[in-house]
Amino acid sequence: MSKSRLKVISIVLVLGAITTLLDTTIVNIALDHLSTVFHASVAQTQWVATAYLLAYVAVIPVSGWISERCGSRQAWMFAVALFLVGSVLCGLAPSLPWLIAFRVLQGIGGGMVLPITFSILTRAAGPARLGSALVAVALPAQVAPILGSVLGGVILQSWNWNWLFFVNIPICLAALVLGPIFLPSAPSQRGHRLDALGFVLLTPSVIALAYGVSQVTGDDGFASPGVLIPLAAGVVLMAAFILHSLRSKAPALIDVRVFARRSFGLSSLITFMSGFSTYALAFLLPLFYQQLRGNTVLETGLLLIPQGLGTMVFFLVVRKFVARLDGRFIVMGGVVLTMIGIVPFALAGVHGDTTLLLAAQVLQGIGFGAVTFPVTTLAFSGLSHAEAPRGSAAFSIVQRVGAPFGVTVIAVILANLSAGSAGAAAFSQTFWWVFGLSALPLVLALFLPRVQHATAPAASVVAE
Repeated sequence: MSKSRLKVISIVLVLGAITTLLDTTIVNIALDHLSTVFHASVAQTQWVATAYLLAYVAVIPVSGWISERCGSRQAWMFAVALFLVGSVLCGLAPSLPWLIAFRVLQGIGGGMVLPITFSILTRAAGPARLGSALVAVALPAQVAPILGSVLGGVILQSWNWNWLFFVNIPICLAALVLGPIFLPSAPSQRGHRLDALGFVLLTPSVIALAYGVSQVTGDDGFASPGVLIPLAAGVVLMAAFILHSLRSKAPALIDVRVFARRSFGLSSLITFMSGFSTYALAFLLPLFYQQLRGNTVLETGLLLIPQGLGTMVFFLVVRKFVARLDGRFIVMGGVVLTMIGIVPFALAGVHGDTTLLLAAQVLQGIGFGAVTFPVTTLAFSGLSHAEAPRGSAAFSIVQRVGAPFGVTVIAVILANLSAGSAGAAAFSQTFWWVFGLSALPLVLALFLPRVQHATAPAASVVAE
């Protein structure tokens, strides 16, 4: 496959993926507004986000099987189409219960898009060109949540809430028109049966874990029965699935053996730990600007732009200069830059220099890119052609469970500190927590396989 064709495939795939990435922050920033529109409590409105999350993670485990059974291109187009239908219905929802129901439909489509995207990309690029192909997906994945906050603020101030969902329509339509033309057609594998027992064990497990984490924000935190019971059930079911996957002679829903590989396992663990740093910052910074410094929703979205610019700087500029370095050092350097970028926020308070904070966010963005890209490349470059669908689903589960888990832990820390300290002190101490937890990926990076050209077009594992 030519280099130009691979770029076109990547662009088409991004059209499908970016809507699901934008949608989370666009809606989250509008929850308070939606509670006013529907005359509901914040706790009730929160289900607009929670329902999407639960549906999103519920379908990830079966995305690999659907991709194999129906063919990856057909499965991807079905997922985008379902997300489109869900978006239209959400925009037309007459009441909060209907909006929550349509968010479930939207989440089912969105949950399939990203794993199938990685599967198609891994197969189309092959190990030799996977690094360059992943840039097309990795860059929007880092920038889209930040742009979502800006776009959400603009929509709420200029139009009405319906356009939070209608904005997906033109992008999804473009993806559905271009998909059949440019995406490679992979034949369906009718002989692959659904691992029914694996589905019964894994899907409820992931839902229970995600739900338990989403409920931690209550008064009792992790000690609440509404948190402990689903988390315990999720852990038990997950353990049962792992045992089933190891013993199964037929292909399991997800082959957990891939986590035993040094490259895939450590990359997944670092990605999970990023919930305490990368995703926690995405949660903290808007609160810092709005609650502590009094900025509006739109102003906050604009203030977050430098973080996205930093990520773009890494992918478009820095990546070329560090392409010859061992991937481990790139990851470690990214962690250090992120930690440096946290310090000004821990020291800022109400009257900290805004220019310094914006510069710190650029460093954070560069650090995010330096950590995320080599780790993702390393994880997927170790997958064979046959393992791509189920391996990408496994990696997506790690991302979608790790991110909210890390964010929730930081949210609990902030809530507990806020109960006993002034706002500035609570935020300062919470940022120091994030600083300390950010060091965990720094330690894990030492054990990654030695990788050369981790940011170059040819990503190769020298020692596995």
